[in-house]
Amino acid sequence: MAQLLRVQNFCISSDGIAAGENQTLERPFGDVEPGELFTWAGATASWPMRTDPGGSRGLDDHFTRDYARNIGAEIMGRNKFGPQRGPWPEDGWRGWWGDEPPFRTPVFVMTHHERPSFTLSDTTFHFVGGEPAEVLAQAREAARGKDVRLGGGVTTVREFLDADLVDTLHVVVAPLTFGSGLRLWDSPDDLLDRFHLEVVPSPSGVTHHLFWRR
Repeated sequence: MAQLLRVQNFCISSDGIAAGENQTLERPFGDVEPGELFTWAGATASWPMRTDPGGSRGLDDHFTRDYARNIGAEIMGRNKFGPQRGPWPEDGWRGWWGDEPPFRTPVFVMTHHERPSFTLSDTTFHFVGGEPAEVLAQAREAARGKDVRLGGGVTTVREFLDADLVDTLHVVVAPLTFGSGLRLWDSPDDLLDRFHLEVVPSPSGVTHHLFWRR
């Protein structure tokens, strides 16, 4: 069975924006306030970063519960890993997630400035250059037959879409607008030349867009 490249639980506004410009250490999503994008997920029982019991069940929980299913590796862009640009500074930065990252797989961070790999808990971060197809080949080998998750950010997802490497996408559209920022699409119809689409509204107010390759 083929190893899929999957985008999961990727959150955007109703005008297609996933993040803002001017990312900093204090503002991982730049000029936009991301809280409302992720409220649906944080409310579920299966949210991977939940630290207290409880949470909702139902449609939204199905998607957060699916986050780790059959995932053997993750690919992310450098800006998802941290706010630094250019050569890596000697500041000890090891990602936004502390000593227990939620990935629990090998993670391939795409960067023009490679650095040694390191491990936090059961997640190992590798810093790799190359074209999307080359990075995907490395991630698939590390995944050992399981699927690979494309974690973002939006620029990286667009890069893999443009290279026609994505097999499935789950995009969550929240009922708010940002007006400007890093945009995944002008309309979900932009992807219909290559993907089937099913749109599923949730009682939480978000709308789940499920794409799979034609």
